[in-house]
Amino acid sequence: MRRSFIIAAGLAALSAGWVASGQLGDIQAENVAHKPPADLSQSDILPQVRVRLQKAEPYETAVVLRGRTEALRKVEARAETHGRIVELAIQRGVAVAEGDPLVRLAPEDRPARLAEAKALLEQRRIEHQAAEKLAEKGFRAGTQLAASLADLQSAEAAVERAQVDLENTVIRAPFAGFIDDRSVDLGDFVEMGDAIASLVDIDPILVIGQVSERDVGRLEVGGLGVARLMTGEMIEGHIRHISRVADPVTRTFRVELEVANPDGDLRDGITAEVVLPGPTVQAHRVSPAVLSLHTSGTIGVKVVDGDETVRFLPVQIAEQGADGLWLLGLPEEVTLITVGQEFVQDGQRVRTVDEAVLSPAAGEG
Repeated sequence: MRRSFIIAAGLAALSAGWVASGQLGDIQAENVAHKPPADLSQSDILPQVRVRLQKAEPYETAVVLRGRTEALRKVEARAETHGRIVELAIQRGVAVAEGDPLVRLAPEDRPARLAEAKALLEQRRIEHQAAEKLAEKGFRAGTQLAASLADLQSAEAAVERAQVDLENTVIRAPFAGFIDDRSVDLGDFVEMGDAIASLVDIDPILVIGQVSERDVGRLEVGGLGVARLMTGEMIEGHIRHISRVADPVTRTFRVELEVANPDGDLRDGITAEVVLPGPTVQAHRVSPAVLSLHTSGTIGVKVVDGDETVRFLPVQIAEQGADGLWLLGLPEEVTLITVGQEFVQDGQRVRTVDEAVLSPAAGEG
């Protein structure tokens, strides 16, 4: 009987265990059945970027060119007649005034030929006066009167030629300037057209450069300009000339800045950096870090429009300095992405955080 009791107790324990296990399973099943669905909203969180309301400011545009100084005029003084140099009135580097003699040629027989031409002229004048009186009385034909007039005019021309030839024995400076070089020496014999001396006019002096097609429209004749010479000297002047025709190779336009040089201290051929101020426009001053590169290779910035969508806007860099970049081509006011622009694309929706009003809630997500 004791054995039967033990068996019965064991069966009861097994039954209780089975029942208990079923209830536990039901509880677990019930818990699984009533478990809330997974929160998928986290997968739809928009990327967050930091933005700043960017407003345009007045900016004085400027065109910066590489150029050089250039003399206003350069000429090669040449002989206008032949002869031997008997007087040399010039030295390299000296200043001359307009009309100053540079060299003097031997007059040779030119004074005598001039005197002869003048004597012949006087004879022809007397002959023509006599012919006129005879023609008035009917004793001289009209053809004879015309012939005497032709002789008179020919004599006048001969005097003028002899006078010019004599005057040309003195070669004079065509304008005020400096003697850069000379090609002759005392005693040399020169023919008509031979070079005598190089003369340069450097007051005013020009600073020339080439401006691009994009910038030429921003300049105007009479505008002010500043040039910094390779020597470190700063000079000021005004725009004297802007070419109307582009260089066929570089597609650039010649610009001339005229600078006063009364003492002749500025020399021809010095390298210079030319800054030509342009009109005042509205531009944005930003850090270089906000720039982005479009897949097309265009430089620009990323902004956010009214519906929180990223937009890429191309820009033109007007100036780069220690305090940042000046950008042209943007609207007067934009919501500029300042942090995170490298992780978002044009047309993508984002969440924005104003960098000027950061709060703990702004950092969530």
